[in-house]
Amino acid sequence: MDQIKDKLYQLCADFIEQRIHTAETALLQAQEASNDDTKSSAGDKFETTREMMQQDITRNKSLLMDAKQNLQLLHSIKDVPASESIRNGSLVYTSDGVFYISISAGQLNLEGQVYFAISAASPVGKLMTGKRVNEVFSFNQKEYQIKAIV
Repeated sequence: MDQIKDKLYQLCADFIEQRIHTAETALLQAQEASNDDTKSSAGDKFETTREMMQQDITRNKSLLMDAKQNLQLLHSIKDVPASESIRNGSLVYTSDGVFYISISAGQLNLEGQVYFAISAASPVGKLMTGKRVNEVFSFNQKEYQIKAIV
């Protein structure tokens, strides 16, 4: 089972690396566009365009910072051993799905099995954290029983 956690960890790391690359590329393009823009005779139009470019730069910086924080979080749970209760780094088998408590990366497909990479800070992650095998929690009007924690 530890091999599964290692593979899920790598899928999450690849997901975050792709987000970082995308944000860096978008930020670079926005900065280049801002630098290339020259003031035209239509002052208001220029100022509006400049402001939109600045908002784009700010948004991409925020996305980049968020992705880097997620990567740090992911690194912090790399070798978390199994425990009796659910925490960051746990692989949780429930009566209705398997959850990797790590980062919000969504649905991951690995060797024909579907896993859900979720953050401990997500609504379902908060419900699961601290629970033990055989405990039950409800989310979106659905009941889940914890079968195993790895």
